[in-house]
Amino acid sequence: LLQSMTFRLVLEEIALALQLLLGFYVTGVLDDCLCDIDSIDNFNTFKIFPKIKKLQERDYFRYYKVNLKRPCPFWAEDGHCSIKDCHVEPCPESKIPVGIKAGSSTKYLKVANSTKELEDCEQANKLGAVNSTLSNQSKEAFIDWARYDDSQDHFCELDDERSPAAQYVDLLLNPERYTGYKGSSAWRVWNSIYEENCFKPRSVYRPLNPLAPSRGLCLEKRVFYKLISGLHASINLHLCANYLLEETWGKPSWGPNMKEFKRRFDPVETKGEGPRRLKNLYFLYLIELRALSKVAPYFERSIVDLYTGNVEEDADTKTLLLNIFQDTKSFPMHFDEKSMFAGDKKGAKSLKEEFRLHFKNISRIMDCVGCDKCRLWGKLQTQGLGTALKILFSEKEIQKLPENSPSKGFQLTRQEIVALLNAFGRLSTSIRELQNFKVLLQHSR
Repeated sequence: LLQSMTFRLVLEEIALALQLLLGFYVTGVLDDCLCDIDSIDNFNTFKIFPKIKKLQERDYFRYYKVNLKRPCPFWAEDGHCSIKDCHVEPCPESKIPVGIKAGSSTKYLKVANSTKELEDCEQANKLGAVNSTLSNQSKEAFIDWARYDDSQDHFCELDDERSPAAQYVDLLLNPERYTGYKGSSAWRVWNSIYEENCFKPRSVYRPLNPLAPSRGLCLEKRVFYKLISGLHASINLHLCANYLLEETWGKPSWGPNMKEFKRRFDPVETKGEGPRRLKNLYFLYLIELRALSKVAPYFERSIVDLYTGNVEEDADTKTLLLNIFQDTKSFPMHFDEKSMFAGDKKGAKSLKEEFRLHFKNISRIMDCVGCDKCRLWGKLQTQGLGTALKILFSEKEIQKLPENSPSKGFQLTRQEIVALLNAFGRLSTSIRELQNFKVLLQHSR
């Protein structure tokens, strides 16, 4: 009898451990699309992650221009985080590749790249990165483009790159990780996002428990809600995976923090919400993956050069980028964005504008983040998602792009390109880190 009771207790212990473990193994088909999670895991691990990681190390994608001094437009700031790991080290002007600093918007187009490098750098800036050797007709085309881009409806509040406060940041030297920034200041940012700017059922009150069933919401509002939740989950995964574990003799040690991961995603500690948060991460990945597959024709044109001034590296960077685009187009279970805003034209237009304004407001909230490093990565990932949405809602314009000249119908600035690929790189890393946590969880059992 004693042996039987002991055996039963062991079985119950094993069953409980498996139940907790499987809570992190989000599986099955995602809501609102026909894609299963295992397919995304395999696709990301074996095709996307190694290539996107390599792309982020290229000069074109590692330097991001950002204004971290813009004031919070919604409330008086508590003051910036004084923790040393919150600090962002701007990149000295001398370290920026000449092809990048010579022009902010058009320097990925071959027609704009025939400047005499450093000699024409200052003049190129004055012309808005229009090469002084271009014909008047070409200059006018770029000016029309800039005018169109300035008036275009963006999903994000964009930084003014010409502002003296805007600085280049080397993303590789300022990695996203846990800085110690937390408490009421961080809570207020997410509270404002969920409570004031996110579509949600009226029954949901708590902002940091936002993933209640979304009955009563139309597809578009459910999508919006999942995008924000997925972004939140992704950021939390980055912080858990790169946590300050200890600091000995001034040398910090960073690595995965299992306790923090469980606090944010364990089905028991989160009362069942953790797995849904992780599912929304996969949904966001799928949305940005779809945007990359849709925008591929824009970059496949011979006019697009991803210019830094290093001809050989620029060619390799474009080859790698096009290779990634081929992979994104090969994925068989994309989200169908055509199912969105498909009702009557007037109602669909109104809903789309509401969708855009909500997201634009969220991008403005990123200027309220007190930690500079958190603000940097929040702004970049928000702009990347905003760029993905811009792409998904511009399919017809992308299909009409001319091969050898700028188009007034659809353009991307260099900042949008850098944000788009780095934001997707962060999602790819999140899903890869989730696999690592599953392995650690198995070993801890």
